[in-house]
Amino acid sequence: MHYPVLCAEALEYLAVRPDGVYLDVTTGLGGHTREIARRLTTGYVIANDRDSESLEFARANTLEWADRIRFRQGSFSELRGLEKVNGLIADLGVSRYQLTEPHRGFSILAEGPLDMRMDQGQRMTAGDLVNSAAEKAIADWIYQLGEERRARRIARAIVRARPIRSTLHLAGVVERAVPRTGHLHPATRTFMALRMVVNDEQRELDRLLDLAPGLIAAGGRMVVISFMSLEDRKVKERFRIWGREGRAEVLTKRPVTPSLKEVEENPASRSAKLRAVEMR
Repeated sequence: MHYPVLCAEALEYLAVRPDGVYLDVTTGLGGHTREIARRLTTGYVIANDRDSESLEFARANTLEWADRIRFRQGSFSELRGLEKVNGLIADLGVSRYQLTEPHRGFSILAEGPLDMRMDQGQRMTAGDLVNSAAEKAIADWIYQLGEERRARRIARAIVRARPIRSTLHLAGVVERAVPRTGHLHPATRTFMALRMVVNDEQRELDRLLDLAPGLIAAGGRMVVISFMSLEDRKVKERFRIWGREGRAEVLTKRPVTPSLKEVEENPASRSAKLRAVEMR
């Protein structure tokens, strides 16, 4: 079951016009894209994603509205040159499909290759990182991106256990190095950090925030849904800068978070935060 996170709230802030042009830069399985397309008549939505497999699922999930959707594959860095749009939405979370499909290598609970690439066309995998990077680099990634205080101990264990052969092998190495202390699996933050490095997620988000003002027409809106404090801080600060410069009006003084009902139905939405601006 696919649950587009904060969907009603995102659509409210996008203020979709029936004749407008919209850009979903992270279409994933097509949840937000579908709901935007439903509200269009002569307009259309550009459905973008780095993951070709996700785009195929999105096509299947939006067949009813196919004439209102234009699919494209690409990273945030490759958005330059697109036409001006009336609204842009970015959901920075990883899709449930990616997290649970063993062959993609994101899961700490299923045996699979250490892959973690959102774009299967790129060369570097998580396996390349854990088996060739310096111990200090691994520790820094886990500490800075995963916000894991036990990063040095984990990095030391990874290097000593090389070669790391699979997702479950890595999860086991981390769990033995830092036993469980709460509800999270001990390897959760390590896997998240490695995924972010493999996909260059922080730099890609910076690139999106650099390009967005040139992609959105005056009066158009940008909605960003983040799941990590690191990303939320970055979006919040950039929106504030645009506001001070007179380039945009910040529509969310505080981040919008999921209702208790949504969290009950979709626990993965628990940490979601939505921020929105209107460009001038």
